[in-house]
Parts: sequence; structure tokens; C-alpha cells
Amino acid sequence: MGWSIWLSFYEARNTVTPTVFVGLDNYRDMLTDPAFLSSLGTFVVFAAFIVPLTLAVSLGLALMLNRVGVLRTFFRSVYFLPTACSYVVGALIWKLSIFNGVRFGLANTLMRAVGIEPVAWLSVTQPPWYWLVIVSLRLWLQVGFFMILFLAGLQRIPPVLYEAAAVDGAKPGWQTFRYITFPQLRATSVAILVLLLINAFQAFDEFYNLLANAGASGGGGYPPYARPPLVYLYYIALGNQQDFGHGSAGAVILAALIAVVTVLQAKFLGFGRRGDQ
Repeated sequence: MGWSIWLSFYEARNTVTPTVFVGLDNYRDMLTDPAFLSSLGTFVVFAAFIVPLTLAVSLGLALMLNRVGVLRTFFRSVYFLPTACSYVVGALIWKLSIFNGVRFGLANTLMRAVGIEPVAWLSVTQPPWYWLVIVSLRLWLQVGFFMILFLAGLQRIPPVLYEAAAVDGAKPGWQTFRYITFPQLRATSVAILVLLLINAFQAFDEFYNLLANAGASGGGGYPPYARPPLVYLYYIALGNQQDFGHGSAGAVILAALIAVVTVLQAKFLGFGRRGDQ
């Protein structure tokens, strides 16, 4: 990290031992670079989809598993298992098997079976179906981990609260969830939101492996409107340009942005508030 910060103040093309000091020029160039700003916009779109979806699905699975009396360990393992899968392997499965081309792939085969026209899922010249591919892949890979966190939070809720609510006439279901379960999960929910936002900032593998050759613009044949910050910085620093100065400046900006957003989010949502467990 220290070396990256040091490189960000130099003109470092094709070398990690630069001699030309440029001060804040690299930072100014990155903050006025339309492609870099567009990549931050891509992150916003990705986070808007994946953060609430993961939160809702993982909470729903945890609530269901918490009520299962038989084979709970089995189902918990089944849902958690994708977490152990590499993001690269998951991306290749999604690309080569499930959403493979127009004529082939599991998704298009099922669509043809019910009379729906196949879709070129990863094409950048048609409607952005690739968002469905990317979001579903990330959801499959990470929902099991956050489900376990919610499940741990559910198991810490004292049963006496539900018993007292039943005595007071609260109906099982929405009322107990709204007034007991969800408030008791506040600390867990806030921690998961912070982690989800950080994970969304760090998106790289699925975008790179699914869309790297999907278009013909923006560096490396990559569609600029579907390129998150880390992919763009990868092409700047490790692609044909080998521009370590601008790449390091962009990395520092991104790290600072993650830190600021995380602190503001935690402060706004009360992460670590006294009384939380």
C-alpha cells in the first residue's frame, strides 16, 4: 500500500522505479477522466442491485432455516457451499454452461421449452441482460455467507421475547418479525450492509471473466458502461499502457472512497452502538 501511494506521485510508465515527480497530477487526471468516473457509476448500479438483493435473500433463507427442525445442518451446508467456490470458476460456469450464447446454455434451453425466444445474455449491443448474469452470479456466490451471519443473529434472540409477545396478543409472522425479530437483528444487519458495500466496491472477477471480450471499446475490448473501477484500473496499470502512476492514484482514490463511505454508512446506521451484541 505504501509503495502504491508513493508511485501515485510519479510518472511511472513501464517501471516501478520512477524518477519524474508529478505531485498531484495523476490524481487530477483520474478525477477528471470520464472513463474512471463512468466506472464509479457502474459500481453504483451494481451496488443498487446486489446489496438489497443479497440482504433480502440471505435474511429470508436464515428465517426459513431457523424454523427447520429436521436436516437444518444439511440445508445450511447446501446454501453455504457456493461460498467456497472461486469467483473465477463461478463466472466460467455461468458463462459457458448456464448463459452460453443464443442457441445453447441452460437458460436459453429452458426458455425455448416454454416458447420464449433465446437471449444473447452477454451481448453489449442488445438490452443489458448481462446485469442479470452478473447479479445472479454474485448473489449465488455470497448469499450463503451472509445467511450464516443472519442465522447466528437469529439464534441469539431470547425466546422469552416471543413468549411475551404471544401473551400480549402478537400474531406469529409479520408482527413478530417487525417488532421483535428485525429490531433484534439491527446490529447484524448494519454489519452486513457495510460488508456488502465494500464487496461491491471490490467487484472484479465476474465482470472481467464474463464481459472482457463482450465489446470492442474502452480498453481490452471492454464495454465502458459495464466496467467497475477495479477492472478499469487493471487495464490502466497492467494492460498495454503499464501506467503504474495513474493506476496507483486511481487505487488510492478508490481505497479512500471505500473508507469514507464505510465510515459514513456505519455512523449513519449506528454500527457499534452501545448495547449492540
